[in-house]
Amino acid sequence: MLTPDNGILLIAEPFLKDPNFMRTVVLLCRHTEEEGTFGFTLNKPYHQTLNELIPDLSDFELPVFLGGPVQTDTLHYLHSYPQLLPDCQKVADNVYWGGDFEILKSLIKNKKIDSRKIKFYLGYSGWGQGQLKDEIEEKTWLTVKATSKIVFDVAPEEIWKQSLLMLGGKYELLIHYPTDPQLN
Repeated sequence: MLTPDNGILLIAEPFLKDPNFMRTVVLLCRHTEEEGTFGFTLNKPYHQTLNELIPDLSDFELPVFLGGPVQTDTLHYLHSYPQLLPDCQKVADNVYWGGDFEILKSLIKNKKIDSRKIKFYLGYSGWGQGQLKDEIEEKTWLTVKATSKIVFDVAPEEIWKQSLLMLGGKYELLIHYPTDPQLN
């Protein structure tokens, strides 16, 4: 298993019952030993679209995802446009977090952004110093290196399964495990 770091996917183990993280995949965007870790849950669709949340972007009807249970009144985004969005931070190959939001709005309005290369998240997932490392040791999370394909190209309902397939071997069998084995 990989240790927490930028660009690592956390894959919830099949029987995790926490409603915030059941069958989720979290992309870690920042990890430091001193401050802890944060990232975005990739596969929890929100009930509103971007144009419903930001009236300035009325023509840009994109899905929004719940990035996690922390600060759900904040909007974040992952994208593949480092050359267009100053102040963004690299997370993984061809995956960047944030950047100048006013420039982004202008790019969206001028149709310079491909909707397949950007994802929006309300809130984030966060862990205090040492907390995530402990959860990984307890086998709450499986880890694998992120790819831009998982972030941008895989349907939300398939992200958890596809992430497990990236691990290969015995982990491929987990995609067939029921959420509650007692119901099997």
